Amino acid sequence: MEIPHFRKFLTIIIIAGLIALSFLVLKPILMSIIFGFILAFILSPLYNFFVRLTKHPTSSATIVCVLLIAVILVPIYLLTPLMINQTIKFYLSAQNTDYSNILESIFPSLTASGDFSVDFGSAIQSFVIKGGNYLLDSLSKIVLNFPVILLHLVVILFALFFALRDKDALIEYIKSLSPFSKEIESKLFKSSKEITASVLYGQVIVGIMQGIIIGIAFFIFGVPNAILLTALAVVLGVLPIIGPMFVWVPVLAYLLVEGNVVSSVGIFIFGILASNIDNILRPVFVSRFTRMHSSIVLIGMIGGLFLFGILGLILGPLILAYLLIILEVYRSKNNKTLQSSPLIKVD
Repeated sequence: MEIPHFRKFLTIIIIAGLIALSFLVLKPILMSIIFGFILAFILSPLYNFFVRLTKHPTSSATIVCVLLIAVILVPIYLLTPLMINQTIKFYLSAQNTDYSNILESIFPSLTASGDFSVDFGSAIQSFVIKGGNYLLDSLSKIVLNFPVILLHLVVILFALFFALRDKDALIEYIKSLSPFSKEIESKLFKSSKEITASVLYGQVIVGIMQGIIIGIAFFIFGVPNAILLTALAVVLGVLPIIGPMFVWVPVLAYLLVEGNVVSSVGIFIFGILASNIDNILRPVFVSRFTRMHSSIVLIGMIGGLFLFGILGLILGPLILAYLLIILEVYRSKNNKTLQSSPLIKVD
C-alpha cells in the first residue's frame, strides 16, 4: 500500500473511531442535548426579543434560561404532590368503580345482556387499573431518579444556552458540511426550518393549548382528578387525529351519569372549543409553504414514542420529515429544484 493511501486510510480509521467514542460519551445525554436544541428553536423568538432589548446575546440567552427554569421548576414544585395524590385516588377509585352499571346507564340497548356488560366492564376496569399502575410507577421513578433528572436538566440548559447564543455560527458550520449545491442547500434549510416549525408550533404547541383549555374546564366545573386529566389531555392533544376528545368525552359521559347537567354542558362547550381551536391557531403558527400529511405526523409520533420515550413525540415526525425532504432532493430532476409530494409540501 502506498504511503499517501495508507495515511488517508489511517485518517479515516481515526476519525471513525473518534466519532464512535464520542457517540458513546454523548449517548447517555444525547436526548437532553437534542431537547435543548428543540427548546432553542421554540424559544428563538423570545431570545430575539431580548437581544433587541439588551443588545447582548449572552445576557439574552441567560434571561431565557432563567425564565425557563422558573416555568419548569415552579409548576413541578406546586403540582407534583397534587399529581401523586390524585394518581393514588384515581387508582383506588378505579378498583372500586362498577363499570357495568355505568355502561348500562349510557348504553342500555347495547348492554341488554348482563354477561356482556359484566365482561366489558371488567375489561375496562382492568385497562384503567393497568393505566393507574403505570402512572404510579412513572411517578415513583421520577422521585427516585430526581438527581439524574436534575443532571439532564443542567445539560438541557447548557445546550439551550449555547444553541441560542451561537445559533448563527452553528448553522454556518452545518452548512459547511453539506454536500449539496448552494441553491439546494438554501432550499433544504428553508424547508427544514418550516417543517420543524410546522411540527413544533402547529402540532405540539397547539395540542398543548388544547389540553390546557380542557384542563381549565375541569377546574371550573370541579371534575375529580382535574390535574391528572389535564396532563392526559395535553399528551393526547399533541397526537394528531386522536386529540383531547378522548379525555373530555368520557368525562362528559361520567357527568351525565352522575346527573350533573350544568357541568356536562360546560365541559361540552369547552371540549368543542378545544377541538376546533386548531383551525384558528394552526394557520397562525404554521407556514403555508411546508406541511406534512397528518398520517405521517401520527406515525412518526407513535414510532418515536416507542423508540425515544416522550421526546419521541417531537423527534419521530421530525426525523421522517427530514428524510422526506432529502428524498425530494434526489427525486427532483438534476437536483436543481425541490418538488412537492403527497406526503410533504415544500416551497
